[in-house]
Amino acid sequence: MSVLDDVARFVSRLSPEPVCDDCITAKLELNGRQHANLKTRQLSGSDGFERRKHVCSLCGETKLVIRRH
Repeated sequence: MSVLDDVARFVSRLSPEPVCDDCITAKLELNGRQHANLKTRQLSGSDGFERRKHVCSLCGETKLVIRRH
């Protein structure tokens, strides 16, 4: 299973709530925020995933988040 699959599954489980890259990094224990950022950018625009500035459902901060419709 790839990191991309792990990120997609995690975001899908939270659907439709948005989540930021920092929270994805922490919850999935990834090596660095850039890793999460790369994977969320890959998912964006496909299969119902979208990235936009919004409040993260986990940390409550307004930042770039990803969610699945």
